[in-house]
Formats: sequence, C-alpha cells, structure tokens
Amino acid sequence: MTRTVVVVDDEPGLRRLLRLLLDRDGGFTVLAEAADGVAALEAVRTHDPDLLLLDLGLPGLDGLEVLEQLQGQPRPATVVLTGFTDETTHARACELGAAACLVKGTDFHRVVPTLHEVATSVG
Repeated sequence: MTRTVVVVDDEPGLRRLLRLLLDRDGGFTVLAEAADGVAALEAVRTHDPDLLLLDLGLPGLDGLEVLEQLQGQPRPATVVLTGFTDETTHARACELGAAACLVKGTDFHRVVPTLHEVATSVG
C-alpha cells in the first residue's frame, strides 16, 4: 500500500532530497511540499495526506504551532524532522501529537524507516 505524504521544510534542497528518497522507496507518494507553517496547514487541508513530515523551525507559524492546530485530528500522522536537538522541544512535539522526532543530520537515515513504522502503526 502506498502512503501519501506532505513534506514541510523551509529549505528547498532538503525538500527535494526528501521527495527523492520517498519516491525511490516506492511506498510513498508526495502530494505536496510546503516551506512554512501556513502553507503546511493548507497542504494538509487540501490533500488530506496519511503522513506529514514536518520541520519545526519554519517561518511564520513554526512546526509546534502547526502541530497545535492539527491536534485532535486523526490524520495526518506526523513525523518531525528538525535541527533542534533539545529533548524539551522533542517532548513538546510529541505532546502535541507527533508520532516521532528525528534530528536532521544524525537521524536522517531513519526518515524512511520511521515513516514506514508510523504508517503501519496508524493503519
């Protein structure tokens, strides 16, 4: 089963790389990309993806604010990929509904496997 994803990061090069990784995997279809929190919410509302791959350090609404606005909705399941390394921020993201928090650089190799795990856990 192919899962649908919206990729949100303010760096265009990273969005392209993530899209390439997800396309190569074959288990995901990237429906949209967004560079800021407002566009992320619009993409989620427009496309109703299974998964959201979300950076926290976004212009405008940051990733935590995006999670706050999505809180309580059954979809999308969210995986955070962020440059923030502090546990307090990760814990807050999980309190707001993120299924997993990964750190850019150190956890990058875990993005695709984590998306698969989260997709499987949410059905």
